[in-house]
Amino acid sequence: MRRVGVLFLGVAAAVAGPLAASRATAAGLEASAWAITPEDAACHTDIELTSRSGAIAPIALISDGDHVALRFTKEGVPSQAFLPIRVDGRPFSNLVQRTGEEGLAIMNLSEETLGALRHGKALQVAWLSDEAVSASLAGAGQGLADLKTCGAQVAGQHRAREAELDGQRARQLTEARAKAVADEQLATARAQTAAAEAERQHLAAETQKANAQAEELAAKAVQERAYAEQAQERQAQDRAYVEQARQQRAAAQQYYYYNGQQIPPPPTEPPAWAYRQQPYYPR
Repeated sequence: MRRVGVLFLGVAAAVAGPLAASRATAAGLEASAWAITPEDAACHTDIELTSRSGAIAPIALISDGDHVALRFTKEGVPSQAFLPIRVDGRPFSNLVQRTGEEGLAIMNLSEETLGALRHGKALQVAWLSDEAVSASLAGAGQGLADLKTCGAQVAGQHRAREAELDGQRARQLTEARAKAVADEQLATARAQTAAAEAERQHLAAETQKANAQAEELAAKAVQERAYAEQAQERQAQDRAYVEQARQQRAAAQQYYYYNGQQIPPPPTEPPAWAYRQQPYYPR
């Protein structure tokens, strides 16, 4: 940075010597056409600075309507510097800032510098190339006015486009956020519905299982009651059969058979008229 500053000062000192010759050369240059070209958010006009040897160093004056800057390309330009340009030999220093592109830099021109350009005759720059270069400022007053007017209009249109784009982006962002919220709410509702349906199906399955178990238990109870009733019937039949057999045996014991005929048994007690047998007592 210090080396570049020293280099610029040395070149400026070399230019200051032959000032009269430089003025004569600038006076002989043709007037610039000051063709204004719109850009994206500004307008610019190209100026070609020439040296005594005929070398050309192109620069451009750009404006957004509010400010005017000098744009140039130089290899090794520092990120920031405070460098002079000369109008009719008088120095005007301004801040130089390197842009993102390698070698491309912008010098923001002060109002004092712009006033000198409007009324000056020649622009000289000592540090732009290996030797001092200059250009005529004929028509600079109207050219700078046209440049700022074009820059203001283009910048206004650019701001309107950017505002519209910002509005569109804001609307898209709002719509996207609203859609995201709606999608999230819909997803939540669907998840809740699915969970409720799963719970309902689970309860239905549990109820069906409980009903099936109850029906199975009821069927077993009915079957067991049927088995119990059948067992009771069999027991009753068995008891009836046993009773019938007993009665038949008892009835059979009350009859005697004589010559194939059934006759009643003799009475257990002799009739009253029967002969009473005397007991026998042996002597």
